[in-house]
Amino acid sequence: MFTRAYLRASTQDQDAKRAENELKKFAAERDWKIAATYIENESGATLKRPELFRLLADSQPGDILLVEQIDRLTRLNLEDWDRLRNDITAKQVLIVSLDLPTSWTMMAVKRDDVQARIFQAINNMMLDVLAAIARKDYEDRRRRQSQGIAKAKEAGAYRGRPEDAKRNDAIMAMLRRGQTWESIRHATRCSNSTIARLAKRVKASEGA
Repeated sequence: MFTRAYLRASTQDQDAKRAENELKKFAAERDWKIAATYIENESGATLKRPELFRLLADSQPGDILLVEQIDRLTRLNLEDWDRLRNDITAKQVLIVSLDLPTSWTMMAVKRDDVQARIFQAINNMMLDVLAAIARKDYEDRRRRQSQGIAKAKEAGAYRGRPEDAKRNDAIMAMLRRGQTWESIRHATRCSNSTIARLAKRVKASEGA
């Protein structure tokens, strides 16, 4: 059994490694060795998360996927969450989250087959509840953000997020040199959506 830590933040401005020490401490207290850590800056509302799926590809049956909170794993809608959870179940990977006591208690208690099935059912139910709460929080924040932007536009005060011109120029230079998206993402810690937007800009400038 290997423990694989997953750390995610939504944007480049956020520190995806923020909870790394907390996960290490949690694992050490249980004599679990973290075999690998997977870090990415991608939205939890999308399935386009290469590091998460690299973790699953590396995993063997019985391995642990360790996260700080369920919202680090998912802010997905119901359909996408079902797809992800089915993938995790098919790999026989166990989700352990610091904010879901049933997940790590389940790993620590010896039970017979009937008890194990009951405990797993309870844990799955709690996992789905926290996934739904994470999605609702995401949608609520998006709605409040849209309302705030609309209000600011009405008042003529909306300017949008300032562009990181220096970083974007560097990314576009990498794209022009033919570097892969993966190498750019690792070098700059930016998201795939940012690279895609800048790739369109490069293509437009070359076609001008």
